[in-house]
Amino acid sequence: MSAESTHRFQSFAEFYPYYLQEHSNDTCRRLHYVGSLLVLYILGYALLTQQWLWLLALPLAGYGFAWVGHFAFEKNKPATFKYPLYSFMGDWVMLRDALTGRIRF
Repeated sequence: MSAESTHRFQSFAEFYPYYLQEHSNDTCRRLHYVGSLLVLYILGYALLTQQWLWLLALPLAGYGFAWVGHFAFEKNKPATFKYPLYSFMGDWVMLRDALTGRIRF
């Protein structure tokens, strides 16, 4: 049984190692990075141009790339379905950790 099916995480610090384990495939992880960076770009563009309809693309960009990574490469179900807040936080912490060299990019 996986940690997901047998355990409820009490904190993000407890969840994050599980999150990284669920993102062990390099392609999956890189697709997460692309989606997260695209979210930042779209958000910045919408704020600078005040073209607010672009904000509707944020979930598609962020989750679209991530979910392709999970279903096509990692072959697992995204943690978002069971742990939406921790998973959202994990995306940004994983990107930070990759950009700072704490984990492989």
